[in-house]
Order: sequence, then C-alpha cells, then structure tokens
Amino acid sequence: MPVGAGALPARGSDFLQLAVGDLPAGGKAEWLAGRLRQAIADGRLAVGSRLPPTRVLAAELRVSRGVITEAYRRLAEDGHLQGRRRGGTVVVAAPRAARGASEGGPERGGASPFSRAPGPDVFDALRDAPADVDFTPGRPDLTTFPRTAWLRAERAVLAELSAEHLGYGDPRGAPALRRAVADWLARMRGVRVAPDEVLIVAGTAQALTLLHQVLRADGIDAVAVEDPGSLGGRQHLANGGLATPPVPVDEEGVRVDALRATGARAVLLTPAHQFPTGVVTSGERRRELLGWAREGGLILEDDYDAEHRYDRAPVPALRALLADRVCYLGSVSKLLAPALRIGWLVAPSRHRAALVDAKRFNDLGNPVLPQLVLARLMESGGLERQLRLLRRRHRDRRDAMIAALAEHLPGGRVHGAAAGLHLTLTYAADVPDTAVAAAALARGVKCQPLSWHRQLPGPPGLVLGYAATPPGVIAGGVALLGRTLRELS
Repeated sequence: MPVGAGALPARGSDFLQLAVGDLPAGGKAEWLAGRLRQAIADGRLAVGSRLPPTRVLAAELRVSRGVITEAYRRLAEDGHLQGRRRGGTVVVAAPRAARGASEGGPERGGASPFSRAPGPDVFDALRDAPADVDFTPGRPDLTTFPRTAWLRAERAVLAELSAEHLGYGDPRGAPALRRAVADWLARMRGVRVAPDEVLIVAGTAQALTLLHQVLRADGIDAVAVEDPGSLGGRQHLANGGLATPPVPVDEEGVRVDALRATGARAVLLTPAHQFPTGVVTSGERRRELLGWAREGGLILEDDYDAEHRYDRAPVPALRALLADRVCYLGSVSKLLAPALRIGWLVAPSRHRAALVDAKRFNDLGNPVLPQLVLARLMESGGLERQLRLLRRRHRDRRDAMIAALAEHLPGGRVHGAAAGLHLTLTYAADVPDTAVAAAALARGVKCQPLSWHRQLPGPPGLVLGYAATPPGVIAGGVALLGRTLRELS
C-alpha cells in the first residue's frame, strides 16, 4: 500500500518487534524500560542475552540516544542489566516469573527451606529458591568484579609463566600468593606473619574441614561457637565429628565466663564483626579471651569481612595479639567473589605441619594459575582499589536498607550497621522468624531467619544482606518484608 503524503513509513526494530508507532508522546524511557522488563520476565530475553547498542536502537526507533540510555540505566539499577564495555549491555538477572519450573521453590510445589530444621543442604535449597529480591547475607556486589584488572593480571602471568609452573604446585600454596597474603595481612589487619606461615586453602569452609582431623588428633573433641553464630560454620564443625557447645554473645562479644563453663578447649569466633549481630568484641572482653587462650585454649578467628567497615576505626585481629594461641582464617570471598574459592589459614606453629599434610592429602593444593593471578592483583594494588570501590557502594546500599527499615519496620531494632555486608533486624512481634522468612519468600523476597543461627532461645529476627542489591530494589524488598510482618502479627 502506498505511503500517504507526509507520513513516515512503518518502521521499528527487529529487537523485540518494537514499533515506532507504539512509542508514547511522553515517557519514552519508562515505556521502553517496561517492555524490556516484560521481555526478561517472560523469557524472551534470557540471562546472558546482549541488548542492541544504544546508538543502533535509538536510530531504529527514531528517538534520542538518551532515551535508550535511560531505559538501560533503570534496569541496571534494578539489577537486571550490566554494561560490560566491549561486551555490550547484557541481561544478568531475571525476575522469578522468568525462571524455569525445574528450579522448584515453594510456589511451585517444592518444600520450603523454612519448613523444617535446617539440614546440611539448607543453603543450597535457599540459593535455588527463586526470588525477585535476594537479601542473602555474605554476598558482595559481584557485578563489580574487576574483570578488566583480572584479565590484565592473567595476561601478565601467562606471558611470564614458565612451563614448570604448569606442573603440580606446592600444597601450601604458590609462594607468590603466600607473600602477597602476608603483606596484605600486615598492612590491612595488623597481622605480621612470614609467607611460610600462610597456608592457601579453598576458602574458610575448607580451612575448617582441614582443622577437624588436626584438632581431634590433639585431643580436642569440641569447638565452642558463638550464639547466635554462623549456622554454616557450625555445620562444618559438626560434619567433622566435633561438638559445638553454644556460648552467648552480648553487647561486648562472646561471654568468656560462659565459654569457660562449656569446658571446650577451642572456640570459633568472629571478633571483628560478629556474625550475625555485628558486635565488635570489646577491649575488656578481648583481654578475657586472651587470658582463656593463655591457659590452654585455642581461638579459631574467622576474619570473614573485617575489611568492610564504614563508620568505625579498624579493629586489630586477635592473631596480632597472641599468635601462638590463635588460628586465623580469611578469604577473598567477600572481597572479590566466592567462586574463586581462595582463602588462607595461619595456624600456630605446633599445628602447621599437620595442616599442610591434611591439605596435601585432601587435594594436593589449590589450582596454581588463579593463585598467581590473585597474587599479581594484590601486588599491583588492584585488590585495595577494589576494596575502596566496594566500601563506597556497600555504604550506599547499607544506608538505603537502614532508611527502608526505619520506614517500613519502625518497631524493629537494627544491629551491626557499622561494618560488614548485612544487617540483623530483631522485632517484638510474637511471630516466628521462619514464618516471616517463608511468607516473604512466597512474595519474592529472600532472607535468612535469625533462629537458623541460634542454638539457644532468643528473640526472632531476620538477617538481611544488602551488598549485592541496588538501593531501589532494597527499598521495594524491605517494603514487602514490612507488609509481610504486619499481616502475620
């Protein structure tokens, strides 16, 4: 059919069959963002899909490039898109409706992770449960992983790598990484160690696993744990046949009188930022702990997120104060990504040889190439730059969560705001926190109930990670949590 005089030919984009004629007179960016959200939700744009360049799509739709840029920006803030420079703009997350039925979840007939006492697979079940808003604690902002810096370090390592480095490595870890870690601990945590004292492990989880047999060989059959304290840490110790008597935590840290009462000769602690309450062990309590250790006790210090601090001065590690009675555990899971599976264990001299043997017979040592790349990143200052970036982004997200909690859960009490990657919220309502977490998950909001991390009775609460979630998404998720708690109360 001929085009009438003065009329534009019917044009648009093959991308999602967007048509020029469908564009509204105003609010073009909002309209396009809505179309993109719907396409991600219904699966037309799967995770990994690359969007057209802004210049190309703007030309096809006859709008300014700013309209396309603004639409992409809105979805990036929601956590659905990520700009990857030469890699373009890519879909990195999909809302619940877009995920396949094979993923299961409570709304698809699967058992809720909160329907029973947490077992060994509970974190796998919760991770697989679909949700629009994920407040799982312990995750940094993985979209900021320094891909360019990592690739640059990897290229440099491969360019210099000799053939012999491709053979079996030292089970203690690559010497370059042990040197880099020793330097990092001295500068960032006040822990002075020689590189030969550092054992590279596959994260804190493996460090605890290696410690099982070493502690049992030393006659230790119980490791006391903080209460509330990490369910995951407790599970790893129990898996090794070790009892985990609980020790209450108050506003100054773990209660040393209660620790003595357990009779345990070892204790697992998070003294710089207690998980999940966020308490920093006070000076007086530290002195009591060190006194207990000098009497023959062993402290397993999990320094899991001490570098992430916002409103307070750094707190020295216990290892810096009593090296021969403290076994120090750290990793890059909260600094770079858990997927790297790289951490370190610094043990008292009497346990070091046995731990190296345990590591050797467990896996012959961590993969060497990632160790060398991480060493290069640390030596170049790249890891420290990454930490500064994360602190700024995480602080903004923490502030967004605190503001949202004040608005939507004004009766709750927030714990642990000065540092870390999560907040803990306790509330007065007589509603089990597992019921709140289950109802929130059914609405698309994922979090952990505080009771998961308790062995002793205590007030209900929720453990809410904020670091991996954009501020706008945080506000919406907290609003849903507030509505859920009000309806259950």
